[in-house]
Amino acid sequence: MPEFHIDLGDMPSTYAALDQFTQGYIEAAFFTESGESDSPCEGKSFSDLAPVTLTSMIEDCHDFQQACGADIAEACDQDKVNYDEHRAGCDFWFTRNGHGCGFWDRGLQDIGDKLTQAAKGFRGCDLYQGDDGLIYGA
Repeated sequence: MPEFHIDLGDMPSTYAALDQFTQGYIEAAFFTESGESDSPCEGKSFSDLAPVTLTSMIEDCHDFQQACGADIAEACDQDKVNYDEHRAGCDFWFTRNGHGCGFWDRGLQDIGDKLTQAAKGFRGCDLYQGDDGLIYGA
């Protein structure tokens, strides 16, 4: 992912308490959902996630890690590829939402294909700004 730093707002300790996979997932969500004035995350921070959205993101990441933990570990252990839990979290967001990158294009061979298939088993997630100014996922 290009150099991108998520604004943590007034919740840096909440973000820091998340595992690397979940941090990567949330960072990728903000990266893809900002950049234009009408984007739901433009000008927003991590603390603008609605509590229900943050809970849902954490649960989805947990479920994916539970189902694919061994495959994620194998991907991170490959010597040929600079890959880690944070990048895997980013790729979970990118792949499940059909962005132009993800598990399949990291040089992970068969393990990348397995993770791609698993991620596609999760429905896509679109973020939007609610009337209360918070970010929700649907």
